[in-house]
Amino acid sequence: MARKDKDKKEQLDEAVIEEVPVEEEEVIDLAEEVEALREKNLRLQAEYQNYRHRTQKEKEALLSFANEQLLCNLLPVLDNFKRAKEMMAQIEGGQAFAEGIEMIERSLDEFVKKESLEPLCVKGETFDPHLHHAVLTEEIEGTPEGIVLEELQTGYKLKDKIIRPAMVKVSK
Repeated sequence: MARKDKDKKEQLDEAVIEEVPVEEEEVIDLAEEVEALREKNLRLQAEYQNYRHRTQKEKEALLSFANEQLLCNLLPVLDNFKRAKEMMAQIEGGQAFAEGIEMIERSLDEFVKKESLEPLCVKGETFDPHLHHAVLTEEIEGTPEGIVLEELQTGYKLKDKIIRPAMVKVSK
């Protein structure tokens, strides 16, 4: 008897399937809708990947230059240590003080190197308004025009970004 019930059920299922007419146009419409949804899903996945990459790059840039303001505020301190060191060379009997200044200066130099802050070396280079801030000009025979003669204030770059141009005297 269980066998009869099973056979009847299969016949009913087949009859139901046969009774529901599926038109070819409807199948084509459904296939097109599935394809459109698949394309939309792929576009959304691509947009999400682009968003993740963009935010990751922005985050890296923020971290890369997070200390820029701190280092910019530290530049006058570095300048003052350089001036103090130059003055100590002129004072007699200030050897112990000069050694202290040099130790602090070395510590600051190590700190700024760790933070990728580098001084610009400009003396003898061709004047570049992106790297130099010309405050004086001097005419010297035998020296071509536009050569940096003297560095008046050290310029600095943080990684590849100039955060302070060097103040210089240029030949004219």
